[in-house]
Amino acid sequence: MPTGACERRASLKSWVGVAACPVMAAFSRTNVAVAPAFPKGRRRPAEPGAGVHSPGRSIPGVTAQPTIGVLAVQGDVREHVRALEAAGAAAVTVRRPAELEAVDGLVIPGGESTTMDKLVRLFDLHAPLKARLEAGLPAYGSCAGMIMLADRILDGHRDQQTLGGLDITVRRNAFGRQVDSFEEDLHIRELGPQPVRAVFIRAPWVEQVGEAVDVLARVETGPAAGRIVAVRQGPLLATSFHPEVTGDHRFHQLFVEIVKEGA
Repeated sequence: MPTGACERRASLKSWVGVAACPVMAAFSRTNVAVAPAFPKGRRRPAEPGAGVHSPGRSIPGVTAQPTIGVLAVQGDVREHVRALEAAGAAAVTVRRPAELEAVDGLVIPGGESTTMDKLVRLFDLHAPLKARLEAGLPAYGSCAGMIMLADRILDGHRDQQTLGGLDITVRRNAFGRQVDSFEEDLHIRELGPQPVRAVFIRAPWVEQVGEAVDVLARVETGPAAGRIVAVRQGPLLATSFHPEVTGDHRFHQLFVEIVKEGA
């Protein structure tokens, strides 16, 4: 492997974790995983908010600071809470149906999709989540969250359920195992000219999209070039990668904007 590739892999492992990523390693101990600090010497992404257009109209009942929940049964919850707060939202955790009813939008974090599915059902959240999504609740899913929002999974477990809403077909762990985690700069028109540093950790990709789905980003280099990794359908947004761990809050700003617009 070329020296540069080794250095990039070492850089990724330094904060992804040796045994497993922060989105996975802490799950056996707690419902909330905390990512390590951004490594010293790493190149920072573009300034948060660069190129993001100004917020649109607010929907009735949604203030200038919408309340956005982060589904907190499993996954990298705290990272999303911090990113949402930096993007101008009031962020709260959601573990109960009553908490779900109080939010204007919802983030479904990265984690392990089969475990998340089981816990959502254990917490009696599956039906309320599905109902609110069908009623138009804006939602953003990253990595496992993308799988949870997908209508179809190619390689899911036999009893695995999703919440649905996005007319997409996803493939779990499409990029390979933990050791195949990687980073790549993506150019996303909706976020302005500065590239987004995308972190892929045992990530899914999108195999198929319906006519109503907008493709926001594809892998730009390597053997997976052309694979779809970010989509939007109305008030639903999803990425294969983890913008919450990079310090670049533009995706979260875009989602806050979607919540305000009531798209």
